[in-house]
Amino acid sequence: MPGESTQGFYTTRFWLLTSSSFLFFASFNMLIPELPRHLSNMGGAEYKGYIIALFTITAGLSRPFSGVLTDRVGRVPVMAVGSLVCVMCSLFYPLITAVLPFLLLRLVHGFSTGFKPTGTAAYISDIVPADRRGEALGIHGLCASLGSAISPAAGSWLTQTYSIQVMFLSSALLAFLSVAILMNLKETLPAPQKFSPKMLRLTRNDLFEPAVIAPSVVIFLNYFSFGAVATLTPDFSSYLGFSNLGLFFLVSTLASLLSRFVAGKASDRFGRLPGALAGSIIMVAAMILTAISGTKSLFLSGAFLYGISMGILSPVLSAWTVDLSNENNRGKALSTMYLSLEAGIGVGAWVSAFLFANQFQNLKLAFFVNASMASAAVLFCIFLLKKKPGYDTR
Repeated sequence: MPGESTQGFYTTRFWLLTSSSFLFFASFNMLIPELPRHLSNMGGAEYKGYIIALFTITAGLSRPFSGVLTDRVGRVPVMAVGSLVCVMCSLFYPLITAVLPFLLLRLVHGFSTGFKPTGTAAYISDIVPADRRGEALGIHGLCASLGSAISPAAGSWLTQTYSIQVMFLSSALLAFLSVAILMNLKETLPAPQKFSPKMLRLTRNDLFEPAVIAPSVVIFLNYFSFGAVATLTPDFSSYLGFSNLGLFFLVSTLASLLSRFVAGKASDRFGRLPGALAGSIIMVAAMILTAISGTKSLFLSGAFLYGISMGILSPVLSAWTVDLSNENNRGKALSTMYLSLEAGIGVGAWVSAFLFANQFQNLKLAFFVNASMASAAVLFCIFLLKKKPGYDTR
């Protein structure tokens, strides 16, 4: 519960939750490197930008619903829905051989990340003391990132060694195990209500939490780059001669492991805004380095900086959002932040694919645009630091 002592931080249910997240993030990230080539083989090369964009549309649209349900029905049911969507979609991918059904399935698959992370962040906030919130979210993010780090390269290996159908079924198995773990978690919402369809009738007040506008702006501007990375780096990897299209993701996610724990803990002590500023500055450097990459080593150096940046931003911005919310609307606050995250990813994926236009000489322009968006986040953080009262929480 919110008032748990510091001694109760590293509990069995905390590690069960992180294990579930590890499997969940491994499940859907496993698909990312191979989906652009899979879609091209079906004759949909010009729709590569929609692979991530469609996923984020439904993830974003479902955020307000997941926020309301998290605050009313409970954290565990919302997390379970997210993982179950991954199970079902991964089982359907092998059955689809045409472009339009594939794109529709990507649209449905987005509901998974619209639900699971919202319930997870609220659950962690319930069981961890406020003065160690950044640290806890950092550790959880580290475990989730480990799943994200291993799975893309593993997905490519499974596809090359066996088949893409085996890779899809492996993704479904991981998501199923994530659900199984959740069934052993005790609900933390004090008085959960029975689900009613009326809960899905949202008012204007349910859609947005004004108190968390600052972290939401920072996350939108930085996660613009996430959309570009997920959409373009498989093609960029192929262009540079990589046989495994998941290596950029592997290096970046392993790098994020180095910074997540330290960043979250540091933000508990020194403040969320300095952490957000540092992560944004590194994101600018990562996008510039990736843009000018002409060699494998330079490309992977960009991946390393990108991972460091994401490892800082994820726990810091999540903790900042929870700090600015209250216990009764924590789900809504988190859904607002994640809605901004999905909007950044979706717009970034679409814009980057549009600029790329399957012409490798355009990759530099696409990544420089992402560097400019991250630069705007830097300027915004500096502005907030000068007006610190009311914007930071430490």
